Amino acid sequence: MKRLLITGKTSYIAQSVKAYLEKFPDFFQVETISLRGEEWKSASFRGFDAVLHTAGMVHQPDTKDDPAQLENYRAVNTRLTQAAAEKAKAEGVGQFLFLSSESVYGLTAPLGKTVTITADTPLSPRDNYGISKLEAEEALGALADENFHVAILRPPVVYGRGCKGNYQTLSKMAKKLPFFPDVRNSRSMLYMDNLSELIRLLIEDGASGTFCPQNSEYVSTSDLVNLIAHAHGRDILMVKGVTWALKLLRPVTGAVDKAFGSLRYDKSLSAYPKNYCITDLPTSVMETEAE
Repeated sequence: MKRLLITGKTSYIAQSVKAYLEKFPDFFQVETISLRGEEWKSASFRGFDAVLHTAGMVHQPDTKDDPAQLENYRAVNTRLTQAAAEKAKAEGVGQFLFLSSESVYGLTAPLGKTVTITADTPLSPRDNYGISKLEAEEALGALADENFHVAILRPPVVYGRGCKGNYQTLSKMAKKLPFFPDVRNSRSMLYMDNLSELIRLLIEDGASGTFCPQNSEYVSTSDLVNLIAHAHGRDILMVKGVTWALKLLRPVTGAVDKAFGSLRYDKSLSAYPKNYCITDLPTSVMETEAE
């Protein structure tokens, strides 16, 4: 039996991982805790085998690029992470899993080009979110030792039932639009159950290191929208030959590169000795869109 404490009890990932691991009651006992305020400091971490730290300040469009807001991100994503890890280590927890981000690489992918993150890709975050996450990784690295295993996860876009963010934007489009651009881009994404399975395996193995998980398949935005539409019994017309129009829109909005650029992890970077991609892309979309 492994005892796991998850921080950030109201976060989407915390709630999803907890629900997933509760399917294994003979192997996992899961509790959650909020790190808001000061009360958590008097709670005991003793007796837990691992802490999964999901508490954090997410990237906000109106603050992530504002230098004046960097200290606010650091207070939550860096210093709070370090404080939670120091408490866990001092109270005998053997493993600390940290939910970091692909943002630590600071990369974007312009329309028409493919950017692949490999083991040699430098860490060069460009916004407050990425900077604060990388600084947290560095602080955790200084705490790691043979008795305190640190596992850092850098997922790409995570999606699943109840998720928010970019996936939901595409889902709304797929439910309403009669047509959509057919662009053959290539992106890494990660279904929530696949992330949860990796976390289960990491805890089971007491693993340490840095992990860049992704689904077993890359996906184009157009194919994803098509899968979502089909999940709702809709046919959506995929319009070819519109890349020129999207290129004209690039200077006007960053949404073009965000939606149609090709940003992905090299598949070798996402390998783990045990299979964590338990759900394929079409099935994951059907499950995410289930009503």
